[in-house]
Amino acid sequence: MPEKTDQLGAIVAVAIYALYILLFVFRLLGAPELGHRLASIQFLAALPLAYLLWKAPQLERPVLYYIQVGLMLGFLVVEFLLDYALQINFRQVSWMVISYVTFFFAASGGMLGLAANAGRSWMFVSAVLFLVMAVLAFVQRAITGM
Repeated sequence: MPEKTDQLGAIVAVAIYALYILLFVFRLLGAPELGHRLASIQFLAALPLAYLLWKAPQLERPVLYYIQVGLMLGFLVVEFLLDYALQINFRQVSWMVISYVTFFFAASGGMLGLAANAGRSWMFVSAVLFLVMAVLAFVQRAITGM
């Protein structure tokens, strides 16, 4: 049973990275609104992440596992509030952008830990996607200011 749970965590990590890569690509292509709509799919990740938290005690996961899953869930809440519910234009305020980006990379970086639980191949794929996502995040910010 832990193997299936670990695989679920890896699939969620890969899906999140792929989704953010697409978001950044759409911004670079001049279609931020399409990227924004596509990125709303990220909130579906809350369901399997909540399941992973629910299963964690039964699988005797270490504290770090709870932090990794919790960071991503927390980021999804902040993302929903800032970009969807309250629609705060925070990307023009330096301290807010720095805080947001730090939280984003802490949360998405934690997903690497979930992928690593599923084995080397999942870890490798996730690490490559994470690096691509990270580069695109900074490139698109520099080019588009978003």
